[in-house]
Amino acid sequence: MDKIKMFFKQIIRIIVRSAIRLYFIVVYRVKVLGRENIPTDKKEPLIFCGNHRTYNDPPLIVVTAKRHVRFLAKEELRKNKLFAFLGVVFDGIYVKRDSKDVGALKTTLKALKNHESIALFPEGTRHGIEKGEKAKDGAAFFAVRTGARVIPVGISGGEKPFKQMTIRYGKPMDFSNRSKDELDEITEEIMEEIIKLTK
Repeated sequence: MDKIKMFFKQIIRIIVRSAIRLYFIVVYRVKVLGRENIPTDKKEPLIFCGNHRTYNDPPLIVVTAKRHVRFLAKEELRKNKLFAFLGVVFDGIYVKRDSKDVGALKTTLKALKNHESIALFPEGTRHGIEKGEKAKDGAAFFAVRTGARVIPVGISGGEKPFKQMTIRYGKPMDFSNRSKDELDEITEEIMEEIIKLTK
């Protein structure tokens, strides 16, 4: 029964991914750069880290990253039927903000150890950098703890429909030889690469 459910889920995932991709092509004339920087070994766990501007950012990464990506998203998005549906289709990991969500932490670590890929926004919220908020060190923690490489992602343009949007994937960043005492420094390094990719 579980295999049958997974089969149908994968079919739905393909259909939804194709529909979202078409939406970005038609409405935002999306341009994808740097995909050659994403490792081709689908069994290598990766952590995609991008800048966060609009609700378009998560699905844009999901449909252009060349692999199945599980997004970390705030728990409140479950109240929106569309985002709740996308969360089920793409195995979203929901996080309770402003609290130590041990469940989400364990789920994410397990996913990476099972060779899955995740995606998150170090800013923690839309336009976090512009608001002067300190970047969260979640990506740095997961990278150090699991050895998974980080793929910095920069999204620019497309502020309005029919204005071209560009997504750039940077080269993998390896923090496997760093320690948990360096999380702030690692987060800063990740954010520097993300900002470079948005220009």
